[in-house]
Amino acid sequence: MKTFIVAEMSANHNHKIENALAIIKAAKEAGADAVKMQTYTADTITLDCDNEYFQIKQGTLWDGTTLYKLYQKAYTPWEWHKQLFDYAHELGIVIFSAPFDKTAVDFLETIDNPIYKIASFEITDVPLIEYAASRKKPIIISTGIAKEEEIDDAVDACRRVGNNDITLLKCTSEYPAPLEAANLLTIADMKKRWDVKVGLSDHTAGDVCACTAVSLGAEIIEKHFIADKSFGGPDAAFSMDKNEFAAMVKRIRDTELCLGKVNYELTSKGEKDRHFARSLFVCKDIKKGDILTKENIRSVRPNDGMSPKFIENVIGKTAKKDLPLGTPLSYDLIN
Repeated sequence: MKTFIVAEMSANHNHKIENALAIIKAAKEAGADAVKMQTYTADTITLDCDNEYFQIKQGTLWDGTTLYKLYQKAYTPWEWHKQLFDYAHELGIVIFSAPFDKTAVDFLETIDNPIYKIASFEITDVPLIEYAASRKKPIIISTGIAKEEEIDDAVDACRRVGNNDITLLKCTSEYPAPLEAANLLTIADMKKRWDVKVGLSDHTAGDVCACTAVSLGAEIIEKHFIADKSFGGPDAAFSMDKNEFAAMVKRIRDTELCLGKVNYELTSKGEKDRHFARSLFVCKDIKKGDILTKENIRSVRPNDGMSPKFIENVIGKTAKKDLPLGTPLSYDLIN
């Protein structure tokens, strides 16, 4: 199965639409299957308040500002969306967005958003999940800050409105995330426990987590993407540029080739190479009527005689004719 590789634009446009267009173009050129946006405003995601509750001071890249000021800087203007969607369609790359409230869902419906993504920090907003899922489009849910019962609630919300096209993303909500926090073995457990598709929203440096996740069954890989790190922006420090992303795509596709399918059949080359397997050969000259022993019959390469598994069956038999050293043994040569 081909992994669906998503380039997360996030705030990497740094409030310049030309940067956003460049990100879409670069994502297509880097081999991404899709570009993901975020649809909110500072007012739809938080309050314009600077008391202690709204100060960022959790040891993040954004400490020292307020939630409102961060999202004012990071949001993608809604008036850009139609132009960005149209441009992606022209290039032949999928584009979709993550809504952060019901008004964003309503807006995204007006531009035919094909997939809904629920961000990690919105997974507890069950009414939002239910509202987005009720549009009956594929829904992708990041689980970075979720407890098990909250994942239960999110999946139940989708199914309650008849939407079973659900993908959960294993995610570590640290920016960047350390490799030891990835816990990718959780992917198979998530798939089994919730009976859904599973992927990875990856915030680690490099692509080792992404490739490992694919080998463990991830069907979607989402990675923060920027066309050029000189654009700057709130997420630039932990985003891949075009060259890094293209290298990741190549390694993911190579990983898929390695995984292949369950298959015990040999290739044509493998069939030819069977010639170098072991088989039973005469290892000392044997005269007609002589008894076959472990001193005159051995398992050696190549594979032109009987299988070595039959050696106990032939020991003690007699030769029907003279068998010089190097003769491959077969049943028609012995009594």
